Amino acid sequence: MKGERDKMLTGELYDPMDAELVAARERVFFNFNCVVLDVCRVRIGEFTLFGPAAQVYTATHPLDAALRRRQESGKPVTIGSDVWVGGGAIILPGVTIGDRTVIGAGSVVTRDMPAGVFAAGNPCRVVRALEPPPRG
Repeated sequence: MKGERDKMLTGELYDPMDAELVAARERVFFNFNCVVLDVCRVRIGEFTLFGPAAQVYTATHPLDAALRRRQESGKPVTIGSDVWVGGGAIILPGVTIGDRTVIGAGSVVTRDMPAGVFAAGNPCRVVRALEPPPRG
């Protein structure tokens, strides 16, 4: 009898709440084809999800062409807990995303995003606040 992980890997219907699969995602889940270009620190909170082809960049380059030929730099990225980064979204160097925020698919995050919002677009902007988490 196949386990849920084996079913998942062979394209069959599977239970995503299976204990083994849940434990594997308990810190962070990256879907297929994601890129983390980490010349600086990337901090990602617990239970954060990345859709397919999401990208996180810390590397950056000088605007001056002569300097760009010789040097590069980076800026750290911080992503909170319970964040969902939609497929194809790009998070640029130096950005911080607050807890519980949802970044829409295909967004280009050029500046910090607060906690508890839905943000989308190019450049990414806050669309609306999300419901506060239940107390308890």
